[in-house]
Amino acid sequence: MPDRDLLLALLANIETEMREIDLWEAQSPPTSAFESQLPFFYDTMNFSQWLQWVFVARFRAILEGQHPLPPTCEVAPMAEEYFKELDIYSDPVLGLLRCFDEEFS
Repeated sequence: MPDRDLLLALLANIETEMREIDLWEAQSPPTSAFESQLPFFYDTMNFSQWLQWVFVARFRAILEGQHPLPPTCEVAPMAEEYFKELDIYSDPVLGLLRCFDEEFS
Protein backbone atom coordinates (compact mmCIF):
# COMPACT_ATOMS: atom_id res chain seq x y z
CA MET A 1 0.00 0.00 0.00
CA PRO A 2 1.42 3.41 -0.94
CA ASP A 3 2.66 5.68 1.84
CA ARG A 4 0.26 8.64 1.77
CA ASP A 5 2.65 11.00 3.58
CA LEU A 6 5.41 10.16 1.12
CA LEU A 7 3.06 10.74 -1.81
CA LEU A 8 2.11 14.18 -0.45
CA ALA A 9 5.79 15.03 -0.02
CA LEU A 10 6.52 13.90 -3.58
CA LEU A 11 3.69 16.08 -4.90
CA ALA A 12 5.11 19.09 -3.02
CA ASN A 13 8.54 18.37 -4.49
CA ILE A 14 7.10 17.99 -7.99
CA GLU A 15 5.54 21.43 -7.61
CA THR A 16 8.83 22.90 -6.38
CA GLU A 17 10.79 21.42 -9.27
CA MET A 18 8.22 22.54 -11.84
CA ARG A 19 8.46 26.06 -10.44
CA GLU A 20 12.26 25.87 -10.75
CA ILE A 21 12.01 25.20 -14.48
CA ASP A 22 9.17 27.70 -15.02
CA LEU A 23 6.50 25.13 -15.82
CA TRP A 24 4.19 25.97 -12.90
CA GLU A 25 1.48 28.33 -14.08
CA ALA A 26 -0.30 31.01 -12.05
CA GLN A 27 -3.54 30.78 -13.99
CA SER A 28 -5.63 27.70 -14.56
CA PRO A 29 -6.62 26.66 -18.08
CA PRO A 30 -10.23 27.47 -19.01
CA THR A 31 -12.93 25.29 -17.48
CA SER A 32 -13.61 23.74 -20.87
CA ALA A 33 -10.06 22.32 -20.91
CA PHE A 34 -11.00 20.04 -18.01
CA GLU A 35 -13.86 18.48 -19.95
CA SER A 36 -11.56 16.46 -22.19
CA GLN A 37 -12.24 12.75 -22.43
CA LEU A 38 -8.76 11.94 -23.76
CA PRO A 39 -5.79 10.65 -21.77
CA PHE A 40 -3.73 13.43 -20.22
CA PHE A 41 -6.28 15.88 -21.71
CA TYR A 42 -3.85 16.13 -24.60
CA ASP A 43 -6.41 17.81 -26.82
CA THR A 44 -6.94 20.72 -24.40
CA MET A 45 -3.72 21.06 -22.36
CA ASN A 46 -0.03 20.46 -22.71
CA PHE A 47 1.41 17.79 -20.43
CA SER A 48 2.89 20.20 -17.88
CA GLN A 49 -0.52 21.86 -17.50
CA TRP A 50 -2.13 18.46 -17.02
CA LEU A 51 0.55 17.53 -14.49
CA GLN A 52 -0.11 20.69 -12.46
CA TRP A 53 -3.86 21.18 -12.77
CA VAL A 54 -5.03 17.57 -12.94
CA PHE A 55 -2.44 15.11 -11.61
CA VAL A 56 -1.00 17.10 -8.69
CA ALA A 57 -4.28 18.80 -7.80
CA ARG A 58 -6.39 15.64 -7.88
CA PHE A 59 -3.88 13.46 -6.07
CA ARG A 60 -3.57 16.11 -3.34
CA ALA A 61 -7.35 16.13 -2.95
CA ILE A 62 -7.46 12.32 -2.82
CA LEU A 63 -4.66 12.11 -0.27
CA GLU A 64 -5.77 14.99 1.94
CA GLY A 65 -9.36 13.75 1.90
CA GLN A 66 -8.26 10.21 2.80
CA HIS A 67 -10.07 8.89 -0.28
CA PRO A 68 -9.16 5.52 -1.83
CA LEU A 69 -6.11 5.53 -4.07
CA PRO A 70 -6.14 4.12 -7.59
CA PRO A 71 -4.56 0.67 -7.91
CA THR A 72 -1.76 1.87 -10.19
CA CYS A 73 -0.01 5.01 -11.35
CA GLU A 74 2.15 5.16 -14.45
CA VAL A 75 2.66 8.80 -15.31
CA ALA A 76 6.47 8.78 -15.60
CA PRO A 77 6.59 7.21 -19.11
CA MET A 78 4.41 9.99 -20.53
CA ALA A 79 6.49 12.59 -18.71
CA GLU A 80 9.67 11.15 -20.22
CA GLU A 81 8.23 11.50 -23.72
CA TYR A 82 7.02 15.04 -23.09
CA PHE A 83 10.16 16.36 -21.44
CA LYS A 84 12.54 14.97 -24.05
CA GLU A 85 10.94 17.44 -26.49
CA LEU A 86 11.64 20.44 -24.23
CA ASP A 87 14.97 22.19 -23.88
CA ILE A 88 14.98 22.15 -20.08
CA TYR A 89 16.65 20.14 -17.33
CA SER A 90 13.78 17.93 -16.23
CA ASP A 91 15.63 15.09 -14.49
CA PRO A 92 14.47 16.11 -10.98
CA VAL A 93 10.79 16.14 -12.01
CA LEU A 94 11.15 12.83 -13.84
CA GLY A 95 12.86 11.24 -10.84
CA LEU A 96 10.06 12.37 -8.54
CA LEU A 97 7.40 11.04 -10.91
CA ARG A 98 9.20 7.69 -11.10
CA CYS A 99 9.25 7.54 -7.28
CA PHE A 100 5.55 8.40 -7.22
CA ASP A 101 4.77 5.59 -9.68
CA GLU A 102 6.93 3.13 -7.73
CA GLU A 103 4.83 3.65 -4.61
CA PHE A 104 2.00 1.89 -6.46
CA SER A 105 3.99 -1.14 -7.57
